[in-house]
Amino acid sequence: MNCIFCKIIDGQIPSYKVYEDENILAFLDISQLTRGHTLIVPKKHVKNIFDMDQNLASKVFESVPTIARALKKAFKPIGLNVVNNNQAPHQTVDHFHIHLIPRYEGDDFKMVFANHQDDLKEEDYLEVVKKIKENL
Repeated sequence: MNCIFCKIIDGQIPSYKVYEDENILAFLDISQLTRGHTLIVPKKHVKNIFDMDQNLASKVFESVPTIARALKKAFKPIGLNVVNNNQAPHQTVDHFHIHLIPRYEGDDFKMVFANHQDDLKEEDYLEVVKKIKENL
């Protein structure tokens, strides 16, 4: 397999490991968007959240608070972004991963969320809810 994260997991590519257990590996993102920027990946190759079973997902997501608290104690950030991209812009590696990005006063990391609230009516929200519920 030509997956960079699988190569990191297998030890073929060096990394700065933060945490490891039988199911996951957490290591510093080489880009360090902010100090302590960490990636959490399942050791089993799964392309994205759509391909992940609930058992593996629970193991991956279970590690998030533990690593986030370690980042908080280590660096005293003012906050933390938990980010995941799935078959979307900015997913640069096709191996599921979660970014933990500590936030600091004056850092230059930006996330932009558009607000379409003024463009929507109650019927629009109800239609979205209906479609999601039909597919659960």
